Amino acid sequence: MTRLFHVSDVHFGREDREAIDWFAARVREEQPDAVIMTGDLTMRARRREFEAAAKWLESLGRPVTVEVGNHDLPYFNLWARFVTPYKRYQSLERMIEKPLDVQGVAVVPLKTTARFQWRLNWSKGYVSIRALREALALVEAVPTGDLIFVACHHPLVEGGTVATSKTRRGVEALEALASAGAHAVLTGHVHDPFDIEQAVDGRTVRLIGAGTLSERVRSQPPSFNEIMIDGASFSTKARFKGEASVAL
Repeated sequence: MTRLFHVSDVHFGREDREAIDWFAARVREEQPDAVIMTGDLTMRARRREFEAAAKWLESLGRPVTVEVGNHDLPYFNLWARFVTPYKRYQSLERMIEKPLDVQGVAVVPLKTTARFQWRLNWSKGYVSIRALREALALVEAVPTGDLIFVACHHPLVEGGTVATSKTRRGVEALEALASAGAHAVLTGHVHDPFDIEQAVDGRTVRLIGAGTLSERVRSQPPSFNEIMIDGASFSTKARFKGEASVAL
């Protein structure tokens, strides 16, 4: 049995201190095989926020992969956003978009953030041709028989939550990933958990969204997802601060 903890949208700078301490305690006590962080580690991509995030992630003591969220790109400094958008990530460099291979499952990163978009709201998702090609190459290299989880910040299609992702080229990306053999897409951004099935060209792909560990809650309290993998099957439950849990 393989167990993954899927966490997202911690927003250091607006983090819920009790929630992140609770999550860290669960990791230390339960020792999941890996932690998947699907973006928005910070609130405004400030250096001190990244330093706090790095210290917290390193304290978990488990394999970690981190996706970049829209809040992790410099917000006020346009020069930094366009020229050196990931400079402040240096303390987290070894975790950023790191493919993970744990027993029976491969976690493949897919970038869905953009420095610039031809629309007013740059917080929404965007899948570039290059990002999709890189993800597909990693998917194709996964050993036969392993489950394939794609990790990105924005839901590729809407998951029925209050907040939206409106990811451009998301449908195209989902179709390509499904055709290549992906079994699930793990995301954040909308701050509420979900697990839905999406039919794509005769295959079923699970779309799994994690909630938030920040003060910026929406319809649900702070939470993370626990994913249990048993052979070719897997199940997801949302675990809420205060120890309530709900099967998704």
